[in-house]
Amino acid sequence: MLRRRCRPVPLLAGLLVLVLSALLLPPASAAGTARADTSQTSRVPLTELTVTYEQVAFGLQRPIALTGLPDGRMLIAEKNGTVRAYHPDTGLAAEPVLDLTARIDTSGNERGLLGITPAPNFARTGILYLAYTSLPAGALTLARVPIGAPGRLQVLLTQEHAEYNNHNGGQVAFGRDGYLYWSLGDGGHANDPFKAGQDLGTLLGKIVRIDVNRSCGAKPYCVPSDNPFVRKRDARPEIWLYGLRNPWRFSVDPADGSLWIGDVGQGLVEEINHVRPWQGGANLGWSCREGTPVFDPDQCQPGVKYVDPVFEYEHFMTENCSVTGGVVYRGSATPEARGTYIASDYCSTLAFAVRPKPTGGYETATIGNFPIQPTAIDADVHGELYALSDLPGWLSRVRFERVPPAAGGGESPTSVGGAR
Repeated sequence: MLRRRCRPVPLLAGLLVLVLSALLLPPASAAGTARADTSQTSRVPLTELTVTYEQVAFGLQRPIALTGLPDGRMLIAEKNGTVRAYHPDTGLAAEPVLDLTARIDTSGNERGLLGITPAPNFARTGILYLAYTSLPAGALTLARVPIGAPGRLQVLLTQEHAEYNNHNGGQVAFGRDGYLYWSLGDGGHANDPFKAGQDLGTLLGKIVRIDVNRSCGAKPYCVPSDNPFVRKRDARPEIWLYGLRNPWRFSVDPADGSLWIGDVGQGLVEEINHVRPWQGGANLGWSCREGTPVFDPDQCQPGVKYVDPVFEYEHFMTENCSVTGGVVYRGSATPEARGTYIASDYCSTLAFAVRPKPTGGYETATIGNFPIQPTAIDADVHGELYALSDLPGWLSRVRFERVPPAAGGGESPTSVGGAR
C-alpha cells in the first residue's frame, strides 16, 4: 500500500509545477503581446535601415497632400482643389470625394489646395479640415467641410497673402491635445520681404494653434488659454511657434505630441526642427538665421533664444532644393524603425532619417531615396507610410527594410547633435 501511494508522487509533483507555472506566468496571448511590444521598441542603428517603395496608384493631378482615415482609406489632395480616395483593397476611386475647385486660387506654382486632415471624430461627422489659397487674391485660408457637402464649407481663419504666390505653408494637423495646428509661410518672394518671421503681429511665418471645438465671440474657434502670446500686446494670440520661412510640411508624433517641421531654406541649407509640447512660443530663427547660419543680422535681437534645427542639410550647389517634411514611423511592419522620423527633398529625393537618442541628441542618416518629386509623406491608420509624387501623379507605399551594417558607420556630418 505504501508503495502504491508513493508511485504517483513524481506525477503529482509534475502536475503541481504545471499548475503553479500556469498561475505565475501570463497567458499565452499576453506573453505573445509582451514579446511583440518588446520587438516594437527594439531599434537598430539608422545605417542598418533603408527605404523602399512600390507605386500603388497613378493618374493623380499634382497630388500635394494626403492623410489616413479610420476606415483604411487615404485621402489625397490635388492642387486644383479636388480630393481623391485610395484604399489598398480597391485602389484609387475614379471620382473625387470632394471638389472645391471653384474656391481655390491655383495661380503660380505654389498656390492651391495645400493640406487636409480629418477631424478626430471623422468616423461620426465626416468633417475634413483644409488649408488652401482662396480666390480672388490668394489669401491663406483654414476651413472645414463635411466630405459630402462642399456647399457647407466654413472658413475659420484667413491671412492675406496677395503680393507673392509662394511660401504658403499649408499643413494642418490635430495634436494630441485636441487642438488644430496650421502652418503659414513668410509671405513669399525671397529674403523675408515683410520681415514676417520675427513679427508676432502677423500669422505669416508661423504655426498657429486653435481650438476648433468651440467658438468665442464672432470667431468660429477659440484661442487656447495657454497659447504663449495670449497676453502679449500686439501679438496674434493664435501663434504657437514663430521664426519660420515656409513650413509647408510638418507632422505631430502621436506618441508624445511633439511637432516635426520641415522648413524650406532660402538657398544655403534645408532644416528639420523638433519641437516638444512644452516649447510653445519657440523662435526657430528665420530670418535672423537660415538653419543655424546667420542670414540677416538686422533681424537678430540680443538676448533672444533661437531653437536650433535637429538636422540640416546643404542646399547650395547640390541636387537638393526643398525639404519635404515627413512623419515619425509608428507602424508595425518594421519594428526596428519605430520612432524614426523620415523626410525627403523634392529634387534629390534623398530619404533622411532622424531619431532622438536615449542619452540626448539625435542620430541621423541618409537611407535611400523616395519616388520622384515627393510632395507629401504620411501614414495610414495602421501607421504605415505612403508618399506622393507631384508631376508624375503617383501614390507610393513606402517601407523600411533592414540592410547589413555599413562599413565605418557613424552619423551624418550634417546632423545637429545638441539635446533640446
